[in-house]
Amino acid sequence: MALTEAGSTMKAVRFHEFGGPEVLRHDDVETPVPGAGQVRIRVAATSFNGVDANIRAGFMQGPIPVVLPHTPGIDVAGTVDAVGADVDDVAVGDRVIGFLPMTDAGAAAEYVTAPAEILTGAPRSIPLADAAALPLVGLTAWQALFDHGRLTAGQRVLVNGAGGAVGGYAVQLAKEAGARVIATASPRSADRVAAAGADEVIDHTATDVTAALTEPVDLVLNLAPVAPEQLAALVTLIRDGGTLVNTTVWMPAPADEERGVRGIDLFVRSDADQLADLAARVNTGELRVEVARRVPLADLPALHADAAAGALPGGKVVVTVADA
Repeated sequence: MALTEAGSTMKAVRFHEFGGPEVLRHDDVETPVPGAGQVRIRVAATSFNGVDANIRAGFMQGPIPVVLPHTPGIDVAGTVDAVGADVDDVAVGDRVIGFLPMTDAGAAAEYVTAPAEILTGAPRSIPLADAAALPLVGLTAWQALFDHGRLTAGQRVLVNGAGGAVGGYAVQLAKEAGARVIATASPRSADRVAAAGADEVIDHTATDVTAALTEPVDLVLNLAPVAPEQLAALVTLIRDGGTLVNTTVWMPAPADEERGVRGIDLFVRSDADQLADLAARVNTGELRVEVARRVPLADLPALHADAAAGALPGGKVVVTVADA
């Protein structure tokens, strides 16, 4: 149902204090009204990202200060149902996706407001809810490979920890760019990583990657929560002048200044143009969106508990919203 009147309510999952998954509550809250430059989206789905759990736990209060009570859900896929003043490029009825501002109320709700400028059209070739699996992780992969890694055709890239959602997109995008892709993965995700286009898959549970690699790479993309000494060892695999891009930002990226090897810590940013490019690649079949699991909004606390227990499947979990 469309809720447009002031004072109407909606369902949202929020936390009123920082803590474990048990602090998440399924609340009745006031339906938001879009301000100038904003639109309201009837949410089809959001997704689970590891940063959601870190924000909920209170670990990110420095870089991502949220106001309590807070609604999580950084990714959004849905249909615009109201627009604020000074919005020209987005209209009611548009099917959109976006990477929401991380300090604002998120999309684990029936409705969410968002700056119109961060949104782009949802891919038409997949269900709207599944498109929530794209924004944050797709942008992370793109920015790591091309904005920071400067990857070009013919280069060699090592994707360390390719079994997750970012890794799946990174392998696809690097392969599409004409790179030779070496990936590390566990046995449970090796087939999926190979299907994404990896030229070589190293089982990191059985083989040390520094011993398995026989020639240097131009770029290492680290997506795995490795120990500092393991991250430092990856630098030795990079040719002179190459780059290591690290997404585990609690551990600074090492570098080797003598050999001109750069170490970059990636902080993903919202970019509607890049997201539009990713959506276009989904439409043409160049980029596959894989959803490992779909759960309803009311089950978001249980999903956070599964994540805390290490029980999530590899790939992306989409959180669907009732009546969307």
